[in-house]
Amino acid sequence: MVCGGFACSKNALVTLNCLYIVVSFILIGVGAYAKAAAVIVNLSIVGGVIGCGILLLLISLAGLIGACKHHQVLLFFYMIVLFLLFLVQFSLGVVCLAVNKDQEIDLVRKAWQSSHNSTRDSLQIQLDCCGFEDWKLNSSAPLGHPSCSKLPCCTGAGDGCCVGDTCPCKTCFEKLNPNIHKAFSWSGGLGLFFSFSEIMGVWLAFRYRHQRDPTANPDAFL
Repeated sequence: MVCGGFACSKNALVTLNCLYIVVSFILIGVGAYAKAAAVIVNLSIVGGVIGCGILLLLISLAGLIGACKHHQVLLFFYMIVLFLLFLVQFSLGVVCLAVNKDQEIDLVRKAWQSSHNSTRDSLQIQLDCCGFEDWKLNSSAPLGHPSCSKLPCCTGAGDGCCVGDTCPCKTCFEKLNPNIHKAFSWSGGLGLFFSFSEIMGVWLAFRYRHQRDPTANPDAFL
């Protein structure tokens, strides 16, 4: 077998799509776990995670079948869809890496404002924090929050915890701030990494699609 020949291209494309299938199952599993464990209670986020996994799974299956059968139509649509996915993922990765610290904080603040009290309550319990930037109880305010009396940091204080001028709990911003930049950096880095693997898949599919199968009729035109 000559490296770069028909068999080599076929095996490389099959291996790459098997890797995509594993990644897609990881995405679907993470989304399902997050929903079941109420770590992510925003259904649109959960649906987006699971949707990306399902889309990647379908694309990978199409690429795998196309590679095994040297199917011209499947390989063509595989290249087109995978290239579009590359553009979206590459753009999102660049945006995540390009935002500065103030913009990151502003995005997290807006996410808190648009969240329901159930989401805020879940985050407060998970991080043992009270409020986003202010612990004063006002659940109807844009940056308000539900009661903090059941948090571990309020143990023994009862319903009067974090309703006056003092609060034994840290704000959620204090807990999240050290990890905000890290989260954006990791998301952008992983997005760029997988986007470059996708453009490699497009290149492999294009190359493999225009190679002749040595076992086929030598007079057949591909």
